[in-house]
Amino acid sequence: MAETNVTTRPGSEVTAQAQRVPTAVPRVDIIEDQTSITLWADLPGVSRDSLEIKVEGDTLTIEGNVSLPVSEGMEPIYAEIRAPRYARSFTLSRDLDTAGIQAKLNQGVLELRIPKHQQAQPKRITVQAG
Repeated sequence: MAETNVTTRPGSEVTAQAQRVPTAVPRVDIIEDQTSITLWADLPGVSRDSLEIKVEGDTLTIEGNVSLPVSEGMEPIYAEIRAPRYARSFTLSRDLDTAGIQAKLNQGVLELRIPKHQQAQPKRITVQAG
């Protein structure tokens, strides 16, 4: 798969709100196959309700607020998650069908599957005997 379908912008602050709040960049793995790309983002402490995924033009944006449960009367003395928010954006190829994006969040891992347009998928050509 020679063509890269997603370009990451790791240093970009995503929105005006993200610029005012300390924001962490989530770690991401991206896998491409013949029909789609799949993106896995590590978002520990982000609930489904506080996660926002947007596509505007050719830009995919992932933002989420961290909410770690603390029992009443207890106070954390150490936390490795220092930013209360995750944000990251990606530039998508025109070969991807953003209308067909599927998203799942399971135990702090976001899985996004973005299908390729039919015309961008490889086609097998049958060769007939002469």
